[in-house]
Amino acid sequence: MRRRRTTKRELIPDVKYNSELVARLINTLMKCGKKSIAQKIVYGAFDYIATQKKDMEPLEVFIQAVENVKPKVEVKSRRVGGANYQVPIDVAPERQVALAIRWITTYSQAKKGKPMMIALATELLDAFDNTGSSVKKKDDTHKMAQANKAFAHYRW
Repeated sequence: MRRRRTTKRELIPDVKYNSELVARLINTLMKCGKKSIAQKIVYGAFDYIATQKKDMEPLEVFIQAVENVKPKVEVKSRRVGGANYQVPIDVAPERQVALAIRWITTYSQAKKGKPMMIALATELLDAFDNTGSSVKKKDDTHKMAQANKAFAHYRW
């Protein structure tokens, strides 16, 4: 290896729930360094979830939603002998969480005509119920990996 590995920076847990996962959601949602706005959106979404699911804690709903969206396998493009193959590879746990949160925020932002708080809350509730766009994205990723299982021997 030519270069040294980058050191993983410690993530400061969020203020309200003292959870690193919520802090990651806030950081992913944040635009142009406006963290306070991202926090308002996330906490507002959690309040909305609390009104919808009275018997459950919003943090539990969020954690379960992320679990439901996490992909186990994905495909990576490999060039072998002039041809590109989509090679299925296992996803590292850290990347699973990153992809899940990214997909949830992306599909929340795609819901036009709704306030971001409500859009994020509905996407999280859909992910909790194993429905919605982000869960469909995970299923599509798994299907793609399943379809290209024949090229698994190109993995390295």
